[in-house]
Amino acid sequence: MDGEARELSLREVSPTEATPSPRLNQRQRVQRVQQQQSSKTGEGSTAEESVSISPQLTKWIKDNAEDLKIRQGERSWAAAVVNDFRENLLKFLRSSSDQPFFQTAEFLTTGSYFEKVKIHSPDEFDMMLKLQAPSRLIMTELDHGLFYRLDLNRATRSPIQAFLLENERTLSSSKVLSEMYRLVRKFLKTYKVHDSRYRWEVNRKRPHSPAVTLSLCRTEDNSEEIISVDVVPALEVHSSQGWPLAVRNGPDVDDWLGKKVRQEIKSLPCYFVPKRLKGRNQGNKEEAKESWRISFSLIEKKMITSHGNTKTCCESNATKCCRKQCLMLLKSLIEGLKQRFPKELDDLCSYHGKTVFLHTLSIRFNDSMWTPQQLPVCFLHLLGCLEDHARRSSLPHFFVSKCNLFSTKVFPRRALAFLINALEEQRRQNLPLLKPPAPESPLKPVTPSSEQSSLLTAVHSLDTVFMNRMVIVMAVPLFALACALFLM
Repeated sequence: MDGEARELSLREVSPTEATPSPRLNQRQRVQRVQQQQSSKTGEGSTAEESVSISPQLTKWIKDNAEDLKIRQGERSWAAAVVNDFRENLLKFLRSSSDQPFFQTAEFLTTGSYFEKVKIHSPDEFDMMLKLQAPSRLIMTELDHGLFYRLDLNRATRSPIQAFLLENERTLSSSKVLSEMYRLVRKFLKTYKVHDSRYRWEVNRKRPHSPAVTLSLCRTEDNSEEIISVDVVPALEVHSSQGWPLAVRNGPDVDDWLGKKVRQEIKSLPCYFVPKRLKGRNQGNKEEAKESWRISFSLIEKKMITSHGNTKTCCESNATKCCRKQCLMLLKSLIEGLKQRFPKELDDLCSYHGKTVFLHTLSIRFNDSMWTPQQLPVCFLHLLGCLEDHARRSSLPHFFVSKCNLFSTKVFPRRALAFLINALEEQRRQNLPLLKPPAPESPLKPVTPSSEQSSLLTAVHSLDTVFMNRMVIVMAVPLFALACALFLM
């Protein structure tokens, strides 16, 4: 993308300037709080917001929400390919004698595909490989309750000892991830995709990523990626030990999902994935290298799947809501922004949008506020919440409130200022990046469009006419020359 196309009419400002968007002024925030209180006490059946949206923008939002749905044919093909890979990898791990710690592994389905909020196409899948931790672990907090050092309570001779550091207590995240890479590569030496036109290959290891990433490609050399799969080893801590102290109270979902669901969430096992602590001022770099991050993927899946304030939400057409559509639209806008400004918004990811979404659901909890008819209003409200968090340089992790996802340690101030201005620009221009340019699916045969066919026909016709005229033009002087020779 050239520099002129990349140029933004966005001024560089500090996120702390906090010039409020017209749709996010204090008066409207108060109105929303009042609406929540009235809905909580049963006053009023709906919570319509007095936000003026043009018919064009309303249609644009609704049309894009419809376009984000994945076609059933693509979904079935991709699911079949990924399921076959997963089942055969699990068989391989359970029968592998050279690494007994992985023999009891199980797969857990997580991520946007299984939450049914995947957008555009089924080209990315996440799967957690559950590994059982010893009965007791010492969990030492490293960074505001999200990253930890894990130590065994006592020495052990169990298979997990192969992944301990020299002190024979600290569990090495780098060793577990490296072993995962080795086992997957070994598995691919014998495993073949049923369709011989495709193959799986392991991607290069990415810094700070807890996953072994694989790509499904065509068998031809240098072919493009069709499906990406992240296999993430996840250490399960038994529910009897409980969660770390920083997250032991569970998420604030009492008004939204109810106190009973909150207790159910707190009783679930805790999972840790081998992710290195990112950012400046890491303290002990050796600890950061061997850190584990607590994972809430399964809980997020449960919450997004059962997202209603009432148990009947989305069980039938009569009880449908627009919550998931709003999240999908926000993810699409974030994807469009990242495609448009890959360097400036490199730190932005879909999890920022997901976190804003969960916070919004916990505050705006009543089902009547998310009816399908209110989709444009609800989405613009969600977008406004993202803007508001960015302006305040504060986006608390939904489960670990002390962890700020917009802190300067993990999201540079310059990038946050750019994000604020980019979101403002999108609002002014009626969200053009809500539909990012999608590349042609490699699974579809490339055929010329009707316009291209017409153009090719026209060019062919012009070429034919041109050649005919050239023949006539050349024929005239040749005939004259022949006559002159005859007369001589």
